[in-house]
Amino acid sequence: MAIGAIALGIGVVGYHYIADLSWLDSLLNASMILTGMGPVDRMETCGAKLFASVYALFSGIVFLSASGIILAPVFHRIMHIIHLDEDDQTPNPDVPSR
Repeated sequence: MAIGAIALGIGVVGYHYIADLSWLDSLLNASMILTGMGPVDRMETCGAKLFASVYALFSGIVFLSASGIILAPVFHRIMHIIHLDEDDQTPNPDVPSR
């Protein structure tokens, strides 16, 4: 949640100061970009367009990183359940090779 809050804060402040949007419109735009829905307001200046582009790329990286952080323990548990340990990769001397 902290990663999402920080990323959302960056977007809100950027849209407010760079794109000259109100705080509420800035929150809406940042939320929509961060969740992958897309922009709401049209960016008029070059600076606003550049910020929106960089923030969209940043949001994609944040989304993928947060997904990895959230899903890593799940996949780790699955590996333990199906017994995929590093020791399973070494050949067993008691079993004849083919």
